[in-house]
Amino acid sequence: MKDSGLIRSMDELGRVVIPIELREKFGIKKKDSIEIFVAGSNIILRKFEPNCIFCGKSKELIEFKDKLVCKKCLLKIKANQNFKK
Repeated sequence: MKDSGLIRSMDELGRVVIPIELREKFGIKKKDSIEIFVAGSNIILRKFEPNCIFCGKSKELIEFKDKLVCKKCLLKIKANQNFKK
């Protein structure tokens, strides 16, 4: 993992400010959602981007039964409906 050289303190409510340089670099804007992961002893922050529930792609998403599905997977779902038993 690359060291950025930036250090920030946590406030009394557990908040940490992400420096503007990093927000700009990763396209994080005001009100964007951030995903939080744990990998071993590391806490990882990542800009949240909705993904297809089947393949994980984040482009050309369509809402299908309250879930996000990409066009390619949706076409596969439609094609498989012909094979109902």
